[in-house]
Amino acid sequence: METKSYIPQPIDTTGVELPKELEQLVEQMSKNVHEVWSETRISQGWKYGEERNDEQKTHPCLVPYEELPEEEKEYDRNTCIGTLKLILKFGFKISR
Repeated sequence: METKSYIPQPIDTTGVELPKELEQLVEQMSKNVHEVWSETRISQGWKYGEERNDEQKTHPCLVPYEELPEEEKEYDRNTCIGTLKLILKFGFKISR
């Protein structure tokens, strides 16, 4: 079997600044990203476990967002920030 080299090439959004008023949106989106991830895992038969075990389908992050370790919350936030920056880079406006 041939091994393929995959080199991720995300669109560069380093020059895009998120307005301060989107900070609350980032947190709301981050919580929702976690909820969607959790719902998917649970529907696949996963349950909470103190350690991740792919064979037993247990994962320590199957808890409410508020109970996640800060590093896990940061992972979700970075995903949301990257998505919002991409939307802005493409010229869309985000407004209430």
